Amino acid sequence: MLIVADENIPLLDSFFDDIGEVRRVSGRGMSPEDVQDADVLLVRSVTRVDRDLLEGSRVKFVGTATIGTDHVDVPWLESRGIAFCAAPGCNANSVAEYVLSVVSLHIEKKGLKDWADLSVGIVGAGNVGSELARKLDWLDCTVKLCDPPRAALEGEEGFVSLDEALACDVITLHTPLTRDGEHATYHLLGAGRLQALRADQLLINSGRGEVVDCRALLDRLDEANPPTVVLDVWEQEPRISPELVDRVWIATPHIAGYSLEGKVQGTEMIYQGLCRFLGLPVRKKAGQFLPEPALSKLSFTSAASEWSATTVAMRSCYDPRMDDSRLRLTMDREARERGGAFDRLRRDYPVRREFSSVKIQLKGTSKSLQDTFRALGFKLKI
Repeated sequence: MLIVADENIPLLDSFFDDIGEVRRVSGRGMSPEDVQDADVLLVRSVTRVDRDLLEGSRVKFVGTATIGTDHVDVPWLESRGIAFCAAPGCNANSVAEYVLSVVSLHIEKKGLKDWADLSVGIVGAGNVGSELARKLDWLDCTVKLCDPPRAALEGEEGFVSLDEALACDVITLHTPLTRDGEHATYHLLGAGRLQALRADQLLINSGRGEVVDCRALLDRLDEANPPTVVLDVWEQEPRISPELVDRVWIATPHIAGYSLEGKVQGTEMIYQGLCRFLGLPVRKKAGQFLPEPALSKLSFTSAASEWSATTVAMRSCYDPRMDDSRLRLTMDREARERGGAFDRLRRDYPVRREFSSVKIQLKGTSKSLQDTFRALGFKLKI
């Protein structure tokens, strides 16, 4: 059995080498010739999987190690009897931790006291949005969830309108990319909605680049009193706009979900899907392959405030300003080189571990701080 896989999917050999031969190819440049003799295809979001790629191949199973599926023509796969598996929720915690780290920097930048001073509008309450809401609730933020498809199915209680979410101090986008239907998200934030954003607001997009009209955003940022903007996802990746990078506060190369735990869990989920398809036992788990983290323990005493302790711990695990610096350095290259540089930042991304990889030692601290660390996912030693 031949398994053709995006070369950037982690632990391919560890999970799949006893199932078949693994052939690694470039996900961005994957061609019909690459997959023609494959039985199994494993991809990420950079590969468009449809008739143009698979017509005439012998592929019988497609797995994407991503939470999103807008890059896969699922109806066409179904029409051809090709099994499909995604990895919903695999990196939800990673993206939530990215947003928390960004918001902590924003609180400092604005001179606010702590999390309770903020209202946060979460647009899209799927795996990522729901996990983020849970953590923010514990931090005493005022959280407003906007998810029209869920509200239509479950009832309006617990959800707000898009306009109400967009009036919050922080707006964070976690919707899928859909182009048709009543709740299409393509250019959900177009010129009109961007124009209404205030200078004291923070807009974060770590969902899908095309949910924001980046041309209109660039125009808005050139006007008086623009909002503060953080972008992890962009239109026209990997050839993103250097002008937009220059104008946003924090710019990162589509890595919000790139914790090691999130990436390995994505591989594990498509491994499980392939085992089910082939009728094989599931013998491997992500935890078998996670190495010892570079940072394993932090210690706080009763002298530490809840704000300082949690932010120090968060940023010890992840500080988005490092990724911002790396991306900005690539913008000095010639236009024809920037796309490749963007992809290399993702391919060669340094190991980033989630909060759960760190044990927090607390000496004489309050129960409130202990509970907060637990809610954020850290391990505790008291």
